[in-house]
Amino acid sequence: MTTQFWDADVAPLLRAGSPFSLRGIDPAATPGTTAGKSSGRTELAESAQELRELQERLFAQSRAGSRERVLVVLQAMDAAGKGGIVNHVFAQVEPYGLALAAFRAPSEEERAHDFLWRIEPRVPGPGVIGVFDRSHYEDVLIQRVRAFAPPEEIERRYGAIVEFERRLADDGVRIVKIMLHVSPEEQARRLADRLADPAKHWKYEPGDIDERERWAEYMTAFEIAIARTDAPHAPWYVVPADAKWYARAAVQRIVIGELAALAPEWPPAGFDVAAEQARLAASAGLRWPA
Repeated sequence: MTTQFWDADVAPLLRAGSPFSLRGIDPAATPGTTAGKSSGRTELAESAQELRELQERLFAQSRAGSRERVLVVLQAMDAAGKGGIVNHVFAQVEPYGLALAAFRAPSEEERAHDFLWRIEPRVPGPGVIGVFDRSHYEDVLIQRVRAFAPPEEIERRYGAIVEFERRLADDGVRIVKIMLHVSPEEQARRLADRLADPAKHWKYEPGDIDERERWAEYMTAFEIAIARTDAPHAPWYVVPADAKWYARAAVQRIVIGELAALAPEWPPAGFDVAAEQARLAASAGLRWPA
């Protein structure tokens, strides 16, 4: 951990507690640091190599048979910064070890199956960091708020999610669930920026305002989902997201911590190193064209 930015281990500070409530969490806070935006950007850049090396070790282990992998679930209200997390945190790792899945409104085919049907195929393979931009939690968030599914079905889904995540964990998936907690005031500023800039109009959806008007209902839905599905093998972290620089640095540090806990190691060579060095030396005179 870099000492010039973090005053304390940020992960325990952002871990969802029990009992859980969003009301006591300030979206503008920066737990774990008294530094500012410039230092946050420096921290993000300096820690990128640490994240990259841990990811490469994780991937290398999979070549030797390890089934360990990491799944990062990003959930938030619109304009909370999920895309920025993907671009500024995970774009720093090697692409062969990263799998991004963005879940939007389900298609007709997807609606014809159980809600986890479209999720399971996108679980990362061994050695890979998977990132879900939205996820199976949409089916207990928007579906609860909008009453797209009856209450008894929403209740069933909480249990199905717990079982699903337990099964993933048993198969070597380290699950990290992150809610980016933005305030309605900051969201309004970001949506206004999108409307004011033609280059950002593609990011704007008129439906964002419809969902915004149900803010209190969404916060209740988040509280319930987090309380019902938080577990040691599938922890929830609530990251204050009004300050983008803080949210990005915090998510990066949480993921680094989860990877470090796995303690991935470079696998031993599956060949005689000395013999291969001798063969390489013997071929040193090779030239092309002959």
